Amino acid sequence: MNEIQLKYGCNPNQKPSRIFMEDGSDLPVKVLNGRPGYINFLDAFNGWQLVKELKAATGLPAATSFKHVSPAGVAVGKELDDTLAKIYWVDDLGKLSPLASAYARARGADRMSSFGDFIALSDVCDVDTANLIKREVSDGVIAPGFTDEAFEILKTKKKGNYNVIQIDPDYVPAELERKQVYGITFEQGRNELDVNGDLLSNIVTKNKEIPEDALIDMKIALITLKYTQSNSVCYVKDGQAIGIGAGQQSRIHCTRLAGQKADNWYLRQSPQVMGLQFKDEIGRAERDNAIDVYIGDEYMDVLAEGEWQKIFKVKPEVFTIEAKRAWLDKMTDVILGSDAFFPFLDNIERAHKSGVKYIAQPGGSVRDEAVIECCDKYDIAMAFTGIRLFHH
Repeated sequence: MNEIQLKYGCNPNQKPSRIFMEDGSDLPVKVLNGRPGYINFLDAFNGWQLVKELKAATGLPAATSFKHVSPAGVAVGKELDDTLAKIYWVDDLGKLSPLASAYARARGADRMSSFGDFIALSDVCDVDTANLIKREVSDGVIAPGFTDEAFEILKTKKKGNYNVIQIDPDYVPAELERKQVYGITFEQGRNELDVNGDLLSNIVTKNKEIPEDALIDMKIALITLKYTQSNSVCYVKDGQAIGIGAGQQSRIHCTRLAGQKADNWYLRQSPQVMGLQFKDEIGRAERDNAIDVYIGDEYMDVLAEGEWQKIFKVKPEVFTIEAKRAWLDKMTDVILGSDAFFPFLDNIERAHKSGVKYIAQPGGSVRDEAVIECCDKYDIAMAFTGIRLFHH
């Protein structure tokens, strides 16, 4: 089959809509369940490229949670410790498979943004991963295959309408890619850049020590950025993206946005948040929202209006600015990747507040020396890749 008819395009008024192969060949995907839409397929294809490349680069199963053609979370299949299992709401599932661990991490880094995601998996979806997906609000999943039991589990989602897409892992797209804007065709060579160790060999700071685990995280950051709408930056720690800033016109806004997400990820592991006692009827999504309010400035309003009684069994103490800063100061050895050079050192100053120790960026700014000096001030090791990773 070389064509799939879609319900509509980006919006309901944009009809007709389809995906098809211009050369008449068969599509490399099969819709096993549901009826994916235009944006679903954009997320699916971008997400699949990301996890396929990440698996090749790290040798570990990979997963991503996509929303509006940018990843909300990306991770490889490292085992979860008890703290992460709890803050990702999977501590009741026991030990997860590597693939399920990858998705738990990808979904858990920024659960608010991942709400209603499209999932991409590097490996055949197993039962552990399907059971995890079943309990989350999600639009669909793409993978190279599904075990029979996993597929049966996924078919029960959304009253039987959950989108399940199988992709041929051996499919190789054409070297040239095209798209139309305003009736005009754009053409370019595909971005086939291999993100490997050679890209990270030009360390320009006084600190030139980048351990192997940090190099792996740098690869995760750069591969994530390769499929994230620009401008973009990505904070990574221990095999997963913990903060992604996408589609901002200013790089410092990307760095701040992603840094705030990274901070929130770490604040969720604080004793104050771990000790919150939710009422039994409060679901995971509502708990995520409540945690976001609790660690933000809005909590004072919740206290003043007495709204806490609707969510918590016990009134939580105020998480003060000083206490939050003291906890965040414990976050260390974070990776920061950027899809283009940092034009000002304010990006480094902001990154430092979120525990960044290692940076990968293209370099090439007229202010490179000032940026390097700022890194040296904080003993940050920074590699210049020499390669921009814009994605649109």
